[in-house]
Amino acid sequence: MEQITEGIVGKSLALKKVVELAGKVAPTDSTILISGETGVGKELIARHIHRLSPRRDKSFVALNCGAIPETLLESELFGHKRGAFTDAVSDTKGLFEEANDGTFFMDEIGELSPAIQVKLLRLIENQEIKPVGSNEIRKVNARIIAATNQDLTEAVKKGTFREDLFFRINVIQIHIPPLRERKDDIPLLLAYFLRAYNQQFKKNIANISDEAMVMLLNYEYPGNVRELDNIIQHAVIVSEGNTITKNELPAFIPARQALPESVAPEFRTMEDMEKEAIRETLVKCHGNQSQAAKKLRIGRTTLIRKMKKFSLKY
Repeated sequence: MEQITEGIVGKSLALKKVVELAGKVAPTDSTILISGETGVGKELIARHIHRLSPRRDKSFVALNCGAIPETLLESELFGHKRGAFTDAVSDTKGLFEEANDGTFFMDEIGELSPAIQVKLLRLIENQEIKPVGSNEIRKVNARIIAATNQDLTEAVKKGTFREDLFFRINVIQIHIPPLRERKDDIPLLLAYFLRAYNQQFKKNIANISDEAMVMLLNYEYPGNVRELDNIIQHAVIVSEGNTITKNELPAFIPARQALPESVAPEFRTMEDMEKEAIRETLVKCHGNQSQAAKKLRIGRTTLIRKMKKFSLKY
């Protein structure tokens, strides 16, 4: 299985470009904006950047900006003094202080109110915060990685997102394409999730039927990788045998007869086809080399030699 890095699985050129760019910007302190539809894995990329950065030994703090009511968000971000409001029974640090010298991942940043946008802009420009109910200015040094599923350029035009803040967070932009545009990643993600849920639910599902595989490869995944994760979890839970068939897939996935063209290139060299055959067999056998060698009708030693030749790891 090609696991590019912890939790990031795939082989598509689009995904590899994302990870390559993330690796280039990780050693810097530049503010980063990760864009992409819901469920593509924006937090995974943010955590990857943090792991590769000089801040790796400090905190990684994550917040979904749209999940907290606006009345509580300022206190959550910047902290508050005792007595600042009814339930403020003690001085409390905000998330920016919790992330000091580390990384603060702000998901769905487009959901911030205009008032919070102003305070965030001041923080980015001066590295200063003022807790709610306090006149004390505190210095913080948290790297901000923002993420959005919105078109912030459009939001700026509409006046719902500050242009100056947009320029501050958009120093480096990393766009993660939706899963429907990188279907080469689906077989590897299937194997990854199947393996994880086999272990979690104490199952031993070894195969996905050809019909079910075609359905999964053709589906458009409006919820992206997160939706694929949920689909496989569902299939593993309801399965009573060792093979996932179309009957174990959720009813909303339409039946299809042919593979999408993007999964299988029209022209490939014999070496490419051999590599792909070995890779796909390993995926279907969940890394069991003896079983894969038997399916391929070659010796296990020959399989291991070819895996080394093609740099295949499972």
